[in-house]
Amino acid sequence: MTFLPASPPTSYHNGSYQTGMMQGAQLLALVGPGLRLVETKMKGVDSDVFAPLANAFLDLIGSGGKRLRPALALMAAKVDGATPTDMDSATVVALAAAVEMLHTATLVHDDVIDSALLRRGAPTLNAIWNGGSTVLAGDYMFGSAALFSAQTQNLQVIRLFSDTLKIIVDGELRQLRDRYNYEQEKSAYYQRIYAKTASLFCAATQGAAILAGFADADVTRLRDYGYYFGMAFQIMDDVLDFTSNAATLGKPAGSDLLQGTLTLPFFYYLRQHPNPADVITHLEEQRSRADAEGAAIWRSTVAGLVGELQASTAAAEARQEALDFLTQAKAALAPFPMSPYKESMLGLCDFALQRNY
Repeated sequence: MTFLPASPPTSYHNGSYQTGMMQGAQLLALVGPGLRLVETKMKGVDSDVFAPLANAFLDLIGSGGKRLRPALALMAAKVDGATPTDMDSATVVALAAAVEMLHTATLVHDDVIDSALLRRGAPTLNAIWNGGSTVLAGDYMFGSAALFSAQTQNLQVIRLFSDTLKIIVDGELRQLRDRYNYEQEKSAYYQRIYAKTASLFCAATQGAAILAGFADADVTRLRDYGYYFGMAFQIMDDVLDFTSNAATLGKPAGSDLLQGTLTLPFFYYLRQHPNPADVITHLEEQRSRADAEGAAIWRSTVAGLVGELQASTAAAEARQEALDFLTQAKAALAPFPMSPYKESMLGLCDFALQRNY
């Protein structure tokens, strides 16, 4: 499996581009009408669907979120500035809905796997239903996403959607395999976040470019943008998992480590530690104690490590790596003429680095 674009870009000319500290909502306003079409499409639940499922489905869709994946699909389709700005192609809207629905379905299944009862401070579907029912709800969303991808009526995009779904599942299996494995290679982390996050951004931007009829080179450039943006976005999520608090994130700091998932700040912390082997031994011993004596021991261990990591430069080094990915994302857009859509895509790179949620 290839985890890097075949031909990564090598240069970026900043020109006169400036975004300052534009907020995410401002950057998404350009595609607001298209996002409303996406939202309406996603909420079109068949009235014959099992009522509790339909209600839960609408609640999940209505809870919104940043909607970055569908927004980037809508922007990518018009990034060359040549597409009429007063219309949103039905096929691109279908793609955007497919990608966002697939993303929502993966979150539902993630919450079952992680036994998560809260997400962003709100109860998960897993907290309301039993595991089997929640899995079936996620399956329904996967089916809806597949239907939306078929509505693009483009075999290349349908194949891209299918490949993305396989990549996501592969990533979940890798994450389960590597839980509490403190000696795993750092490369496993990059494979995991490509599968978990960047692959969906790739599907959004690459799929939109295909539907817009762009030349192969431009399709690749937009795929590269999605890849680099997605990698950076997940790295920043992982940084925030250590540097933010429960009031901001809706979950305790270090939640990933608590679940046994190792992220980039932890790898940097381990590399900086004078005795990394001692850290690994301590974590393994405390994990075994927790199995025998209670989960409080493990929570206390992770809390202590979070404090040490926050006092180190590990989070800052991980953030720098996110910045490096975002520089490459901007470089991928360099050959396109400046347009409001390109400007927003560049601005989202700055937003991804500056955000605190």
